[in-house]
Amino acid sequence: MSLLYKHLRVHQVFGANTDVGKTILTTALVRASAFTKPGAFYLKPVSTGSMDVADDEHIKRYTAPWKDRVFTECLYRYQEPVSPHLAVKLAAEQSGHSQPIIPSDETFVASIATHIRGCAAKIKQTSDMYVETAGGIHSPTLSGTTQVEAYRPLFLPTILIGDSKLGGISTTISAYESLVLRGFIVDSVLLFRDKYYRNWEYLQEYFADRGIQVTSLDPPPELLANPSENFVSTQQYYDSLMTPTAENGILTALKHLDSCHVKRLQELDSMPRRTLDSIWWPFVQHGLFKEEKDVNVIDSAYSDFFSIRTPPTDASSPPTSLLQPQFDGSASWWTQTFGHAHSSLTLAAARAAGRYGHVMFPRATNLPALKLAETLIHEGPGKGWASRAFFSDDGSTGMEVALKMALRAYSKRHNLDRASQKTLGILGLKGSYHGDTIGAMDACEEVGVYTCEWHNAKGFWLEPPSVSIQKGKVVVTVPPSIAGDTATRHEMESLSWTYDVQKRLSSELATVYKDYLRRTLSSLQARGSPRLGALVLEPLVMGAGGMIFVDPLFQRVLIDVVRNAEATPPSSTWSGLPVIFDEVFVGLHRIGMESTPPLLGVNPDISVNAKILTGGLVPLAVTLASNSIFEVFLSENKADALLHGHSYTAHAVGCEVANETLSLIKKVIASPEYTQAQQRWETSPGEASTVWSLWDPSFIDAVSRMERVSDVMALGTVLAIKLVDDNAGYTSHSAEEVFKPLLAPEDDRILFSSPGGAPFGVHYRTLGNIAYFMCSLTTTRGNLQTLEDKLWQILIPK
Repeated sequence: MSLLYKHLRVHQVFGANTDVGKTILTTALVRASAFTKPGAFYLKPVSTGSMDVADDEHIKRYTAPWKDRVFTECLYRYQEPVSPHLAVKLAAEQSGHSQPIIPSDETFVASIATHIRGCAAKIKQTSDMYVETAGGIHSPTLSGTTQVEAYRPLFLPTILIGDSKLGGISTTISAYESLVLRGFIVDSVLLFRDKYYRNWEYLQEYFADRGIQVTSLDPPPELLANPSENFVSTQQYYDSLMTPTAENGILTALKHLDSCHVKRLQELDSMPRRTLDSIWWPFVQHGLFKEEKDVNVIDSAYSDFFSIRTPPTDASSPPTSLLQPQFDGSASWWTQTFGHAHSSLTLAAARAAGRYGHVMFPRATNLPALKLAETLIHEGPGKGWASRAFFSDDGSTGMEVALKMALRAYSKRHNLDRASQKTLGILGLKGSYHGDTIGAMDACEEVGVYTCEWHNAKGFWLEPPSVSIQKGKVVVTVPPSIAGDTATRHEMESLSWTYDVQKRLSSELATVYKDYLRRTLSSLQARGSPRLGALVLEPLVMGAGGMIFVDPLFQRVLIDVVRNAEATPPSSTWSGLPVIFDEVFVGLHRIGMESTPPLLGVNPDISVNAKILTGGLVPLAVTLASNSIFEVFLSENKADALLHGHSYTAHAVGCEVANETLSLIKKVIASPEYTQAQQRWETSPGEASTVWSLWDPSFIDAVSRMERVSDVMALGTVLAIKLVDDNAGYTSHSAEEVFKPLLAPEDDRILFSSPGGAPFGVHYRTLGNIAYFMCSLTTTRGNLQTLEDKLWQILIPK
């Protein structure tokens, strides 16, 4: 991901199949580079078979005239002429080892990247490098992972060697599409000019429509029995390919590859200025960011990392990559589930796009949407209470749908006239955030910064008690408005105890909460304004409001009080006020649990899921509703229906990706890594904790004791660090300034590294004096440990 150099053009060579002339054509490229430039590098990561037929030996043999500037290397070599995954096993068996030592994909990729970086460091003049794979693009690597997957972290520009034989048109196009589906940049297609099958004629036209140059070259001569004669014949063949007058020859291909490299560099260099001149960023004050250095240019992304452009270095500095890895420390606005560019999700999207594209949804159905609705209702967050799923575009629109459902239900039950309906408000918590569309904004307190001229806050918002870890202690902080004459600071037995809502329902604090809520709601009812039509909560964690970890006991008592505000109807219908859970942020294991109702001990009437739902690939939201809410809209009068929709409602692509995401999540939460993370939070051996985090508990404890830290909290993938700041608030820049060193990748304390083995910087987001960090469900313990170490070093007293 971080292997782009100004002075070293690197291309990876993939073959559409085995025996397509990959090494012959790569040799021609190496010779052309050696002939026209100061140096040429060739790397064969894996070679199988005897040395006399090894590809790197072939390169050496036929680039002898330039041996002082052609550098070849093979990293893993095995004697048996079979697929690499089998060759490594056979080598172990032959040496008497029952368990072969097989390099992991991470080790394999890191060794390639390290070699490339070493080559780049050796030279200062413009040179070329070719990394030749083995077999076809889906041939297995040493670990058994197919090459197109294993090499993806390197993200090297690609040369595809097409198949000139019978059936070669199909294999070449299939190989190309497999590369494209995984994000590879295919710069050129090379193949032999077989005059009988004439595949090159068709492929030139096919790839011309896709802006890719096809170079066809004469095939090599027949292999001669006499080695000396064969060498001369082959040498003459290579020489013929380099004739400057040769139409569409290897020098033409080389020139094209050079132009692709230059174009990519120019595009990267121009993107900051072009961005500043044309883009209006969300949540950014452009008056504070006016320079090109302020633009974070993301060239690609893979796993938990961006690959970002680095500012050009001084000419006298050692040559370095123009890209560097950067850990995606906010899970790309809380959306990433398994990291970026997950091929299973990409293929799911392609599967649905190829089958459906976009199809109308009213009075229709499609299999991805139906499966997703059934899964969410019967197996997922709606299990046990929801009966219907309503699709929309994103979290904010999903909340708009939820509000319409709830307010209609309340209005109909109480026979409100039109004027009364217009003044209905919601009951919520201070600091809540439900999206940026007007209706979702109106459901939040107006004192926040998320506002606009039409924003008209409708409702009443309670200041919630919060949970945090302070100086090694789990503390519930109760606002004075709730505490009254009682304590505002309560030290808890443990984090697990704090989130054991059922046990805490009989506590004194539960009584304090209940008395306060009853008084407050009675007072509101007596005043008559605002009339409340729904309770809207972000369960457990209020994200954009400042990563506020709300005391779950308070939310449970609030729901109980609201639902007992009038004579309780049958349990199958909503009572008091319809209750909406906004689980856009916290849902689907973001905070270590699929959904919050089991922990709170109560179900909502309506809930909303988005973000993690589609693994961070495409936007989609689902609003789940109980049957009693659905029946409010049920009649033979169309005007009674929920007349709400989006052009891309139940988009088949999004639904198929969501189905794949939910399927993969099941595997992740059953994995040993996930289980080990949960075990680290056990209160005692074998006793599972109610709540846990992928972040290490000892690290959380240590950070909470630091002088600069007010408090810290972690659940699931989320870590929030609140700094001591007298000018705290959303507009404060204190956290952003303190954690700025995270942006730099140079760090001697590095423990683990990004794909490809390079140190990494960290992209992070702040909310005033609060810095939050978020990983995916599959972030490795090693990378989290590295990030924890970086955070520790920043916060430690200087």
